[in-house]
Amino acid sequence: METLIRDARVLVVEDNPDLAFGLRNNLEIEGYEVDVAESGPGGLERAREGNPDLVILDLMLPGFDGYRVLRALREDGLGMPVLILTARGEEADKVRGFRLGADDYVTKPFGVLELLARVEALLRRSPKHRAENGAAVHERFGDVDVDISARAVHRDGQAVSLTPMEFDLLLALLRRRGAVASRLDLMKEVWGYHASVVSRTVDTHVAELRRKLEDDPAMPRHILTVRKAGYRLQT
Repeated sequence: METLIRDARVLVVEDNPDLAFGLRNNLEIEGYEVDVAESGPGGLERAREGNPDLVILDLMLPGFDGYRVLRALREDGLGMPVLILTARGEEADKVRGFRLGADDYVTKPFGVLELLARVEALLRRSPKHRAENGAAVHERFGDVDVDISARAVHRDGQAVSLTPMEFDLLLALLRRRGAVASRLDLMKEVWGYHASVVSRTVDTHVAELRRKLEDDPAMPRHILTVRKAGYRLQT
């Protein structure tokens, strides 16, 4: 574990006491400081007051659900990475979570090592923990301006809110200068873990980037699909 993220504070919002205990125990073994909330209102209050470095958020919660917690956090301007933890596996549920500002998800039942790898990857890429060196570097395509050092994106002069993972996905495409990136390469580079079967995670995030940055997401001019290969960015 890198020193950069060893002391990170993680909020677990989970109403199953056994699962919450297991998550706390495993995260603390890895060196994280962990807080636990057992309801939607409690999780939202802890996140607002404590401003943790990362939130692990169950969707099915008493009081109100995780979607409402996530929406409120983003509306409050809190940009910490959020990892959705859910028994729901439907594509529509995942897309809804990403559109509300989630950065990644794990579907129950899950492996502890996979969860820890995703937590580490999210923390490593979060604005708070990512070291930025040197002068501002800008990239541009169409009417989109990307300030890499500030991790800020503007479209036609207007700020565009990207999650940390959406920004890193955009950066991975930009760095290839038009070359094709496979889904597996993007998953390894952006999410920081390997997968024997490439999930729809990359495709869903690409769809969100198109929705935010393209004039017509259904007919993209810049973030292009290369059939049976992956994606590339046309500047």
